Amino acid sequence: MAKRILVVEDNEDSRFILIVILRSLGYETTEAETGTQGVEKALSEEPDLIVMDLGLPGISGIDAAKALKKNLITAHIPIIAHSAWTPSQCKEEVLKAGMVDYLEKPASRELIKATIEKLILIQEGESDKEVRTISEQNKENFLRRTTVHTELISSST
Repeated sequence: MAKRILVVEDNEDSRFILIVILRSLGYETTEAETGTQGVEKALSEEPDLIVMDLGLPGISGIDAAKALKKNLITAHIPIIAHSAWTPSQCKEEVLKAGMVDYLEKPASRELIKATIEKLILIQEGESDKEVRTISEQNKENFLRRTTVHTELISSST
């Protein structure tokens, strides 16, 4: 049975592209345009994974993620932040909200695929060394991007 992914994205073009990519990878998709709709859909449809924009109308992706993580029905669902915000702009908030990974827009099909596959393996209880290695590499890459971006900002001021 195909895994179901909830895409929460207010930009119609970005949502369409992400859904096309996910469907081409064999996933079922459902969608929401606002943070509030995303929380409602997650509660009613209980997807296997959520890809959520951060800058959403109404409640932000950060606040929607916090609400989902506080709810016993949805707390177990991995949430990937998907945003044009740079990691240095939102790293702390993303992690505090309980999101498990971050994809900076525009994310390539390959990066989307690798990120989702890693999380699904972890969710299915795979304790394989390769899964842990991929997870550690993604965390290191996230932290490295944040550091580089911060250094760039510091050197330009």
